[in-house]
Amino acid sequence: MVTLNLSDQQVVELVKQLPPNTKQVVLDALIAERELWWNVTVTKNEESLRLLASQRGLDWDSMPEEKREEFVDEILHE
Repeated sequence: MVTLNLSDQQVVELVKQLPPNTKQVVLDALIAERELWWNVTVTKNEESLRLLASQRGLDWDSMPEEKREEFVDEILHE
């Protein structure tokens, strides 16, 4: 397989030239990749929050959503 070195703008221009159904395939692939990244990020951050809560004597899993938000706000402002 040949590797091309293209700028971001060149890639965008190439995608714009695709027929609509192929553009949709590209878009679907990008959305799936973004969703995977988001799920991994959320899982990783939730594990970190669980650990931080535990270190403070709190149980992340039993905390109501409002308390979780307060806890995260507190962590962000430390």
